[in-house]
Amino acid sequence: MSTSSKPNRLAKEKSPYLLQHAYNPVNWFPWSDEAFEIAKRDNKPIFLSIGYSTCHWCHVMERESFEDQEVAEVLNQDYVSIKVDREERPDVDHIYMSICETMTGHGGWPLTIMMTPDQKPFFAGTYLPKEQKFGRVGLLELLGKVGIRWKEQPDELMELSEQVLTEHERQDLLAGYRGELDDQCLNKAFHEYSHTFDHEYGGFGEAPKFPSPHNLSFLLRYAQHTGNQQALEMVEKTLDAMSRGGIYDHVGMGFSRYSVDEKWLVPHFEKMLYDNALLAITYTEAWQVTGKRLYRQITEQIFTYIARDMTDAGGAFYSAEDADSEGEEGRFYVWSDSEIKAVLGDEDASFFNDLYGITPYGNFEGHNIPNLIDINLEAYGNKHDLTEPELEQRVSELKAKLFTAREQRVHPQKDDKILTSWNGLMIAALAKAGQAFGDTRYTEQARKAETFLWNHLRREDGRLLARYRDGQAAYLGYVDDYAFYVWGLIELYQATFDVQYLQRALTLNQNMIDLFWDEERDGLFFTGSDSEQLISRPKEIYDGAIPSGNSIAAHNFVRLARLTGETRLEDYAAKQFKAFGGMVAHYPSGHSALLSALLYATGKTSEIVIVGQRNDPQTAQFVQEVQAGFRPNMVVIFKDKGQPEIAEIAPYIHDYDLVDGKPAVYVCEHFACQAPVTHIDDIKAMLDRIE
Repeated sequence: MSTSSKPNRLAKEKSPYLLQHAYNPVNWFPWSDEAFEIAKRDNKPIFLSIGYSTCHWCHVMERESFEDQEVAEVLNQDYVSIKVDREERPDVDHIYMSICETMTGHGGWPLTIMMTPDQKPFFAGTYLPKEQKFGRVGLLELLGKVGIRWKEQPDELMELSEQVLTEHERQDLLAGYRGELDDQCLNKAFHEYSHTFDHEYGGFGEAPKFPSPHNLSFLLRYAQHTGNQQALEMVEKTLDAMSRGGIYDHVGMGFSRYSVDEKWLVPHFEKMLYDNALLAITYTEAWQVTGKRLYRQITEQIFTYIARDMTDAGGAFYSAEDADSEGEEGRFYVWSDSEIKAVLGDEDASFFNDLYGITPYGNFEGHNIPNLIDINLEAYGNKHDLTEPELEQRVSELKAKLFTAREQRVHPQKDDKILTSWNGLMIAALAKAGQAFGDTRYTEQARKAETFLWNHLRREDGRLLARYRDGQAAYLGYVDDYAFYVWGLIELYQATFDVQYLQRALTLNQNMIDLFWDEERDGLFFTGSDSEQLISRPKEIYDGAIPSGNSIAAHNFVRLARLTGETRLEDYAAKQFKAFGGMVAHYPSGHSALLSALLYATGKTSEIVIVGQRNDPQTAQFVQEVQAGFRPNMVVIFKDKGQPEIAEIAPYIHDYDLVDGKPAVYVCEHFACQAPVTHIDDIKAMLDRIE
């Protein structure tokens, strides 16, 4: 193993992932015209490696191969080597990950691609050890064989790359398979979830298990739409199980990316901003549906973690924390029973260890991951003669001591770049919780982050940029940046009724249509018309770890239409449902966020207009009542004499006014408007009827 004392070209980059490789002996290039021009000039194939800074197996491959002089010599002699941060360049990652999945049947990071100088791939894989191991081809052997073949039989590799590209284009066309979406598709999605549901531990499918909170959010909406209690039970079982498992950091709060086992015990220890944002949204919604105190507590603890560890001085949010520290996955998070005794003392350690499953033998490679999987909290409190509040208080005090001790350890690396898309998700989460809980702390956090995006991640002409780090914003924004940011702005408007957020949402939404809409086949491309032209221009519709930009945009289109009365926006959503309908109907449970948008677009909806003075106590009471509860098919607009521009944005409210000088609530349901109400009891009765 070795590193170079001389930096390579990556030393000039801002990405934490690329900077991790800046002193590899490999002569890395960033994705750039220079790299491809040199490859063409020297007639060398491209070795493309895609990953991200908090990826465990990316670290392993770097230690084994990219820091290795022998591997570096082969790469430097026979290849042009390019490193890409998938979080900065999701456009590049989407294309080549799709190709990898088509060629091999699976994907993941690090993603390893070999391709021609004109970017056409002929080999795709993920992690490769230096030498052959566990049935995986060794990187050194592969590089040697491909290098020889490139020199002796280049036409074969060129032909293979054309075949790969043809199949990739065919898959892109299949993704745009048109069709109609209806209740049958919604029911099919539910049955697919129920078929794969783990009745013992919650979640869906076998290990590894991912949270995929947008699937749970769909099931909440489906339960409300149909009255199907099984859908709600699946959500509650899953949320309860995740909050008890080791995937949740019981000492420091926040969720890891996924669990490697079916119990949610052993996480892949990296923490991602997007997971915590989406989980906060789902736990908030579950609290609104059930009133279950645990769900609000988990949401608030996620926000405590984000504010403490993942927030920039300017108010925006960092991307991720690594799984590894000191070269070991999970080292920062695991405990021995002796460590806990040293911090808490024998009596408190015994109490804590019995509760959180800590043993001398461990539950993870000889160490312990604190968890509550096998514990009945009520019985444990009774055993120790503690009421529920007393048990919570004691556990909180013990965890605080352990947290203080854990802070002295070497921390995992933090990826401190600020991504517009993921920040949009966290802004949405905070604003949604702020209005649901009536807690302005969360709303103010969302405001501050949004101000950062508006001021630092837009060009002078208003074009969104995707990444900010170390004083520099870069990369033209992708469809996710627009869709997720608009989502955050809509939630901020719903939480604050500050008209500037609705204005910004409408502006960015129109910009997104202008830059990304496919006028021939409908739907939104992943990249803008002004972006770098790659070997293809795909559309993403699959709702995987993160919902797709198309799915969230469809939801935004409908909500903005209902808020403003601008019905042409709904037409875009209708076109998306048709454009992707065939693919979605084939596998509806893989498109839960789009189906949530469909439920909104086709279900019974409500538009509520509150007219009153912002500083009037009765108006505030009306607002609080309207914002409480789970009503996903409802939007609220506030008409304040101090903000006359709201009537310009939503002309249909122009004639709505106070009633006998009193604040009033106007309700339109399913395209029919009711008489205004001015008494809180009437408002409550009205809201009880709203789905």
